[in-house]
Amino acid sequence: MNVPQASMAAQIAQAAKAFERERTGHAPRSVTVVLSDDALVITLHGALSEAEKALAKHSNGAAKVQEFHSRLFATAAESLRQEIERITGAQVREASAEIEPPQGTVMKAFAGGTVVQVFLLASSVATDVYSNDRS
Repeated sequence: MNVPQASMAAQIAQAAKAFERERTGHAPRSVTVVLSDDALVITLHGALSEAEKALAKHSNGAAKVQEFHSRLFATAAESLRQEIERITGAQVREASAEIEPPQGTVMKAFAGGTVVQVFLLASSVATDVYSNDRS
């Protein structure tokens, strides 16, 4: 019996969910991946803990949550980058934990518990979309 291989986007979603669980101890509720040309957008729904969501309701707390996740992402993202490169066959050119308008890279934690990560790839890949939104 032939089992179809998961799409690139589905494989990336699985890798991102495992990465988030490993680095924070909290798995996101669901993951959406959009892969188009040289851009990869990973949205982790429900990625913040209840304590982080409560803290993020206030601007000072939101800044602290953003800084924490930015630093955590910056120090731990190499394993996710490598997995993305393995799955797509394209080198990750840019991935950042801060908003950098000239490069257009973003990793943003929203108060509602959603995290968005954008990776710029060194070459184009086939367009692919995956979502396991269980809202």
